[in-house]
Amino acid sequence: MSDIREVPIHDAAIRLGQLLKLAGVVQDGVMARSVIENGEVTVDDQVVTRRGVQVRPGSVVSYGDERLRVTAG
Repeated sequence: MSDIREVPIHDAAIRLGQLLKLAGVVQDGVMARSVIENGEVTVDDQVVTRRGVQVRPGSVVSYGDERLRVTAG
């Protein structure tokens, strides 16, 4: 698994699907929805199947070989 890459956000939280797009690990919202609903994404080591889940600074999101730590921007 790769190193954790930090992804800064400007609000107190961001929706999971938006985070995946912001980080560039999915091409668009359709792909984000698909990988989340298929159980391919974890937040803090828990599988999440709802793309609207709010992710906050400090959370670690994993998808495939990508590990993202949400930070306050």
